Parts: sequence; structure tokens; C-alpha cells
Amino acid sequence: MFPTINFTGKDIPTYGILATAGILLLLFLSMRVAKKFKVDTNDILITLLVAGIGVVIGGHLVYALTNFDKIIVVFQNLDKITSFGILFDVLGTIFGGQVFYGGLLGGLLAAYIYLKKTKKDVALYAYIITPFIPLFHGLGRIGCFLAGCCYGVEMENGIVFHNSSIPAANGVPRLPIQLIEALCNFALFGVLLYLQKKGKCKKTLLYIYLLSYSVIRFVDEFFRGDSYRGFVGPVSTSQFISILIFIFTIIALIVTNKKTIKSPTKPTPTTKSKKANQK
Repeated sequence: MFPTINFTGKDIPTYGILATAGILLLLFLSMRVAKKFKVDTNDILITLLVAGIGVVIGGHLVYALTNFDKIIVVFQNLDKITSFGILFDVLGTIFGGQVFYGGLLGGLLAAYIYLKKTKKDVALYAYIITPFIPLFHGLGRIGCFLAGCCYGVEMENGIVFHNSSIPAANGVPRLPIQLIEALCNFALFGVLLYLQKKGKCKKTLLYIYLLSYSVIRFVDEFFRGDSYRGFVGPVSTSQFISILIFIFTIIALIVTNKKTIKSPTKPTPTTKSKKANQK
């Protein structure tokens, strides 16, 4: 694997490079599409920056939840935290990682609050940005694969990690599940972009993404070999969140469709009706 790339004598994490590339693509393409819908690109930029803050906070919070057992241990041993150095080490252990679902939900919530507070069209902004979320995520998953921080189950003809950041992953042929998820994300990006270009699903494109990805993630979690991501009973944390997202998205779709049926688009006045109004 290639967890880092040496550039001018410095080791740069490949995950950081690909994640940054994904963020820049998300920004550039969203702003480009915004122009077609006559939406101020500065507003799109600010929305994405606010969402980015939500991504960071949400990702770290959900990661902390996967370390709930460690949190309990910390509270049981508060008397042993005798310096800021120990405190920072403890916080780093609990909050030091990111969970995609936490970042996704945190980003969506932050963007929603911002758009509502500034009285923007939430559905329109979601329609503009949604197709590029799986594009960003797919690049991030390739970064995960190269870093070796996430890995698949053992597989006879799989890919062998040699310098993964997780020692348990090394020396064993494994299913490249992160590359498979990246391909699924890129396929989902293609479908969402097609729907956007055709002007379809204007109020439900985000729901389509959430439903599709929740299924993808639920299935691919069965093929993950790393166990540090946490479990809720028999399912992983991400599978549990996938189930919740799937259920709530179905409910949101039903509610949205009912509102659409109750509020049909008013027909454009005909020439005769215009003349009648003039009389």
C-alpha cells in the first residue's frame, strides 16, 4: 500500500491528497452547476464551508460513540488524568478518528440549519450539491485503501497489505472492499448526475442518494475485516445507522410525495383566459 507519498523530502498522506481532491471537485462542480440554476456561487461556497464544519464535528462525535467502552473506562479513572498531556492523549484516543456517516449527517444538518436561517431554497441547494457527494466519498475510499486504515475480510486471492497503518491488516490476502465501495460510489455519482442533467427528481435527489448509499454500506459492512469501528448488538455501527437512514428516508419520501399531490402545479393561463381577465 501507499499510505504516504514523498514530495520534496516530506511524507504526505495519500488519504489527505485524495480527500482534498474530492473536496475541491465537490466545490468546483457544485459551483458550476449553481450557475445553471442562477444561484449565487458565493452562497454555495458558504453552504459547503458550513457543511464542512458539520462534517468534522459529526465525524468525530460518531467516532467517539464507537469508543463508548473507552469513555466508560475514562470516567472510571478520572483521578488518573493528572496533566494536560494525559488529557489530550485520552481525547485523541476517543475523538481521534472520523466516521463517514457521522460526517455526512453532521454536514447535512449544519447545511440545513444555515439554509433555513438564511431563508434559502433547501431543496434546490440539495439538488445542486447531492450528485457530487458520492464522487468525493469514492476518492476518499481509495485513500482509505491506500492507507490501509480500513480493510476487507481475508480472501484467498485478495490483495496483501504490507505497510498498512493497522498492523493486523498486514501479511494476509484481503478483499479490497474499499475499492469496491469506491466503485459503487462512482456508479451512484453517475446515476445522480444523469438525473440532475435530465432535470428529474428535483425534490428527492438527496433521498435517492441516502437510500442507495445506505443499502451499499449495509451490504459492504459484511465484508469488512476491521472490527474497531464498533458494533450495536449483532450489526456494526454503520449498519445500524444505515437501517435508521433507510427508514427515515422512506418516511421523508412518503411525506414529500403527499405534499406534492396536495399542492399540484397551477396550470399556465390560456390565451382565452387571459382575454377573459382583460375584459
